[in-house]
Amino acid sequence: MERARDRQEAMARMQIDSEKGRGGSSGNMRMLVENGDTTFLDRLPAVYIFGRGRRTTEKSWRDYYRLVWRFARVYPYAQASGKLIRQVDSTLDAEHYGFIRKERYISAIQKQLFKDFESPFRDMSIQQGTVLLKLIDRETGIAPYDIIKNYKNGAAAGFWQGVAKLFDNDLKSQYDPTGADRELEELVQIWQRGEFPNLYWSVFWEEPPQIIIPENYR
Repeated sequence: MERARDRQEAMARMQIDSEKGRGGSSGNMRMLVENGDTTFLDRLPAVYIFGRGRRTTEKSWRDYYRLVWRFARVYPYAQASGKLIRQVDSTLDAEHYGFIRKERYISAIQKQLFKDFESPFRDMSIQQGTVLLKLIDRETGIAPYDIIKNYKNGAAAGFWQGVAKLFDNDLKSQYDPTGADRELEELVQIWQRGEFPNLYWSVFWEEPPQIIIPENYR
């Protein structure tokens, strides 16, 4: 009888059900039996505990939640922009393109960008676009206005600046990690430490959205 119980306890210790999702089990929880006592085990997700700190009003918290929500939906695109700029600069430096060949190359890149990103960008809100512009400046070290001016021309940059102004955006605005964009920079640091999914879960009780970036931009 004792040997049968020992065998049952040993089998219970080895039983691990496959887990799906954040901290949840696909069926039964893990089970540990010791001295006739059964303990059920499961893995809980890490969560962020927020001190009130500098956010002392309900509005400041709502603004922060909105920032987290928008950041989750645009930061992967900003990262892609950084990689693209580096690729383009490397190609231009290596190939020593003349004016005409450079124009053709940039036009081909622009055409591909519209093909790959027009749909998700059309679905973005103005506020998401504002956050994206700031993050593009952070990832590339170049304000969006100067990106257009450098790779196309001043007329194109002026045109798109005018369009941005219609929606209360500014392509010339620069990223300020220690001032106006301090909280945005904190989110970037959390993302780079691999902790952003935990933060997002703590705020919204759901996984962050999965943003699909074409492989050649990763």
